[in-house]
Amino acid sequence: MPEVDIDIGGKSFTVSCQAGEEQYLVSAAAALNLEAGKLGDQIAKLSEARMLLMAGLMLADKTAGAQDRLSQAEAGLSKATAEIARLKSLSQGASEHIGAVPEELAKNLAEIAIKAESLADQINS
Repeated sequence: MPEVDIDIGGKSFTVSCQAGEEQYLVSAAAALNLEAGKLGDQIAKLSEARMLLMAGLMLADKTAGAQDRLSQAEAGLSKATAEIARLKSLSQGASEHIGAVPEELAKNLAEIAIKAESLADQINS
């Protein structure tokens, strides 16, 4: 199992991880270190455990906010997708009716065409 040396709040730690996950661990440690750095002057006064707890809580707060925004975005996407499907359905229904001739009108036009042909034949005779 690989070990990675990380630095958080000016303190070094050696942490084990699964093979291939080293870069994820380094990224996570960098994020935790960034949050620990925001504790500023308090770092020197905090124990390792308290500093890591505070930095972890700050990251958890950011993560919760990001999850809320993601949920809102997913809900908006779901509404937009439903609206697109509804509009497509309306569009398809409308296109099926465009150009369609009501049956009675078609029958009347056919009768008129027969009469017109009959008149044309009489004129040509």
